[in-house]
Amino acid sequence: MPSLEDVVDLVHGWYPPGTADSWDAVGLVSGDPEAGVSKVLFAVDPTLPVAEEAADWGADLLVVHHPLFLKPVHGIAPVTPKGRTLTTLLRAGCGLLTAHTNADQAVSGVSEAMAHALGLTGIEPLLPAPTVATDKLTVFVPRADADQLRVALAEAGAGRIGDYEHASFSSLGEGRFRPLDGASPAIGEVGRIETVEEERVEVVLPRRLRTQVVAALLAAHPYEEPAYDVIELADPGQAPTGTGRIGTVEPTTLAEFASTVARALPQTAAGVRVAGDPDRPVRRVALCGGAGDFLLDAVRGTDADVYVTSDLRHHPAAEFREHDGPALVDVAHWAAEWTWLPVVSARLADELGDTVETRVSTINTDPWQFRI
Repeated sequence: MPSLEDVVDLVHGWYPPGTADSWDAVGLVSGDPEAGVSKVLFAVDPTLPVAEEAADWGADLLVVHHPLFLKPVHGIAPVTPKGRTLTTLLRAGCGLLTAHTNADQAVSGVSEAMAHALGLTGIEPLLPAPTVATDKLTVFVPRADADQLRVALAEAGAGRIGDYEHASFSSLGEGRFRPLDGASPAIGEVGRIETVEEERVEVVLPRRLRTQVVAALLAAHPYEEPAYDVIELADPGQAPTGTGRIGTVEPTTLAEFASTVARALPQTAAGVRVAGDPDRPVRRVALCGGAGDFLLDAVRGTDADVYVTSDLRHHPAAEFREHDGPALVDVAHWAAEWTWLPVVSARLADELGDTVETRVSTINTDPWQFRI
């Protein structure tokens, strides 16, 4: 049986907390990292009914999209909705983990799950995430000290490539030097040319970590004056992550596409609202899971025929349409983000096999109950 820490590490590996927006509150909210996990429930909102569902099912962990404590609180006594929710989970021994904006942009995240649910192909980020500026560091070290140096570089943050760490390349060679007066050589004598079997060690590192990686190199290297160089690497191009998604569907009309959206998403009282000519041809689709009117300008600059998102406000939507922008399809916030739950639930089940049982909450936490 995996521990809570094991499960959290998996989820954070897929949806790194460091990619969350600065205002967000993500990560493990409650739970003993050493506790075993055999049942995991997934939901959009950490409401009291969802917490009760988790407790009744015997879940060891509740994974939610929306944070329970996005704003600071002064207590968690069960006299407020948030307090009652957390108390219910604590009494049941169920941990709480939040993956919010860190799950929005990621591969297999919220917007990408929604894109697949709507049948998009050739999916790309609507607003690609900025790529990480990267350096390559090369250092020459006596062969006997190479392993220790590689460990020091890795602990300082170098050698991380995607899902791999401690990545490096080494080649053998000979180093030559002659210590001068005033030197305190680790190998050799002052005034005498020395030849040493050395390894050339190469690692990549985020440019923002350059100072600390070089400091770790200098601290771990046996030489008084080690030879090394740092090269800034070229921009690798568009990142696979980013805000929203854009892709292609089989040629259809706006009315037919809106019907597809309604069938693909869970039913809500708000339903699906559409702005545009019902007969408008639709092939290119842009979307954003959750509230997405902040992307309207970005959508206008694409070849999208329609933009699907939630919580569109009157004036931004009206002005967008006045400029002859793509058609708009507005869906319930909860319904759009719900499409991620089966994806992450299946992903965790595939990773952990039959050691963990996963389930998507059956509770509709959309705040709107009915319409007249």
